[in-house]
Amino acid sequence: MRSTNWLFQFSPLYTDLYQIAMGQAYFLDGSAEKPAVFDYFFRTIPFGGGYVVFAGLDPLLQALENLKFSPEDLDYLKEIGFRPDYLEYVEKFRFSGDVYSMREGEVVFPLEPVIRVEGRLFETQLIETLLLNLINYQSLIATKASRIRLAAGNRVLSDFGLRRAPAHGGLLASRAAIIGGFDSTSDVEAARLFGLEPAGTMAHSFIESHGDELLAFLKFVEANPGRAILLVDTYDTLRSGVPNAIRAGKEMEKRGLKLKGIRLDSGDLAYLSKKARALLDSAGLTEAKIVASNLLDEFVIRSLIEQEAPIDIFGVGTKLVTGVPDAALDGVYKLSVFDGQPRMKLSDNLTKTTLAGRKQVARFTDERGSFMADVILLAGEPLPEKMFHPFEPGKSLDLRHYRDEILLEKVMSGGHSTKVVTPAPEIAAYTRQRLSQLPAEHKRFEYPHVYKVGLSQKLLALRNELMEKYRQNFEGG
Repeated sequence: MRSTNWLFQFSPLYTDLYQIAMGQAYFLDGSAEKPAVFDYFFRTIPFGGGYVVFAGLDPLLQALENLKFSPEDLDYLKEIGFRPDYLEYVEKFRFSGDVYSMREGEVVFPLEPVIRVEGRLFETQLIETLLLNLINYQSLIATKASRIRLAAGNRVLSDFGLRRAPAHGGLLASRAAIIGGFDSTSDVEAARLFGLEPAGTMAHSFIESHGDELLAFLKFVEANPGRAILLVDTYDTLRSGVPNAIRAGKEMEKRGLKLKGIRLDSGDLAYLSKKARALLDSAGLTEAKIVASNLLDEFVIRSLIEQEAPIDIFGVGTKLVTGVPDAALDGVYKLSVFDGQPRMKLSDNLTKTTLAGRKQVARFTDERGSFMADVILLAGEPLPEKMFHPFEPGKSLDLRHYRDEILLEKVMSGGHSTKVVTPAPEIAAYTRQRLSQLPAEHKRFEYPHVYKVGLSQKLLALRNELMEKYRQNFEGG
């Protein structure tokens, strides 16, 4: 696995303009160095699902460690009108805050803080866009990948999405796909950077360039005997492609080699895979695998399996790396403490009113280790015996009969990561374990059961107290 430091050397200009503009205002009014706390959380689960897989923590920590303004950055800020004294201030900038986070690969739910950032107001505000950019996309793709894994069962999944991904985001999409449960990627650079398994077949153009399908197959397997998976739908899958792949496989047997498989990339994949399997088996090529691609997602794969399609490997691209149909996770980053005082955003809609204070999250499990509920509490307060519904007064849950674990741990101190970079396959193993603890009703694709997330009594009281205080201020009370 190659060092990924170069990949995460972001300029602080990789942000929205208002972050830098607010920073200048903080600098001028003397608040830039005052302490602040921000929370990262999301409100809506994508894909109509019941959970999210948290991904992107290691890339975020590496990016924060490398973050600094270059001379070229400063020249540009001067060019667009920022003050010389402010530029002198940001020239010395290095991120020096603390980060508390859930473990990467964790199964997470709406409202609960997944990451808590503490530091100077200037730095904690400046990193908002970078954090959202890295965490929202990777968590979206890891979640999509996990759903595809649930549909595919034990069949092999390979990420084929680089060509449809958002530019360099394709590298992180491949990493997130592995975290969510994929086995390999066609993205060679991602495989090298993150220690993933590279995988791939061949393109129609290779066959077309030879003008003769069998000749193309023979040339390919001669050059790539260990990667002999042949694309069989360039002309006619069952009358030309599969028979020619069988001929090529028989030629390989004469040299002591084996045809690894064929790939179907169009047509009725259930029908074609059954017919292709029968042809391969009748020719004695029982070990040759069938790979299927072409706009696959969790629903298509589930349908193919229900139809008993003998497909061994699914290559999933566009609908994985673009997060179809949602395309984005609605993660947000909100101020919860400033200069030692709790802060919150009010809304006419209680679900969009944020939670103030430094917070922690505890997960409660039953005697079998199954997840039962998460409670958001104030950092440092004892674990509560009861949690309260965040939006429906009077609803509560007794927690005394469940086991508990704390989810937010310190992963960065003074701007330096306190954790070792974890290989994506290891994170994937953790995700797999945690998903196995999530009851099945939360993992179904249609109308999943809503996982319980509640508030401690102290946090609920703080929210209600601040809401009343702000309202009195508005009314002049």
